[in-house]
Amino acid sequence: MEKLVIERVTAGNPGLAALIRELDRYLEGLYPPEEIFVVDFDDPKTREMVFVLAYGDGEPVGCAGLRQLDGMSVELKRFYVDPRMRRHGVARQLYQYLEQQALELGCSIIRLETGAPQVEAIAFYKRLGFHEIPAFGEYIGCASSLCMEKRIG
Repeated sequence: MEKLVIERVTAGNPGLAALIRELDRYLEGLYPPEEIFVVDFDDPKTREMVFVLAYGDGEPVGCAGLRQLDGMSVELKRFYVDPRMRRHGVARQLYQYLEQQALELGCSIIRLETGAPQVEAIAFYKRLGFHEIPAFGEYIGCASSLCMEKRIG
């Protein structure tokens, strides 16, 4: 990969949709349908989210979104890197871009939800400085949910 480019995109971006479909297929192999928390792209509030794509050599290789939870915190959503591009720094650069976006929104906390089967993701988030917290929002009561948080800024 020559150069990684990260940029904000709209919810309707075809590259974003393709990567989110890949992520959904991956998650379907790990969790029952009722424990997969998708982003509803038909919900008008989705347009308020920040979505980003990472491009490697012009091709979408990673995606993520930020959903505002309140005035101080955002939730990291749909964080995914194409398996062929993992271990190349894509996820770290994508996260750093998102953290800057969160700061620009005036937020000091980033939260996320993942699950115990996603061992590599948990290790990655811990390396970034995230720590486990009690379940929040729609994840309360979901047995497979593991929620994490990081203070920024």
